[in-house]
Amino acid sequence: MKILLAVDGSGFTKKMLAYLATHDEWLGAAHAYTVITVQTPLPPRARAAVGAEIANGFYADEAEKVSAPVLKFLKRHGIDAQVVHKVGSPGELIAKMAQAGKFDLVMMGSHGHSAFGNLVMGSVATKVLAQCKVPVLIVR
Repeated sequence: MKILLAVDGSGFTKKMLAYLATHDEWLGAAHAYTVITVQTPLPPRARAAVGAEIANGFYADEAEKVSAPVLKFLKRHGIDAQVVHKVGSPGELIAKMAQAGKFDLVMMGSHGHSAFGNLVMGSVATKVLAQCKVPVLIVR
């Protein structure tokens, strides 16, 4: 099974990894894992002010901060995962990656906002669910 782990470095990512660790059917060498982290783009004026090289370095540094602990966790469990870093709309890019990569499952943590909270703030998990044709396992 090909599993896409969508991570953002929050406590909800940690909950998802804890869930993964306590369910042997999801954790194991029998599965192929890809970790995806998506950085929200800098506003165009900020990017122009600092320059593309600095902005791209910032994105790379932030992505590394998020993915490094996840990769360390997976390594401890004997799993070698692929890593993908993207810049853009997280919900949209996670859904696109899931479909384009022909994944069998997307796993992610969620804040668990109320329906009203999602309406006002939006939610990456809600966007992934709305746009993704791949099954999604959300851990709250």
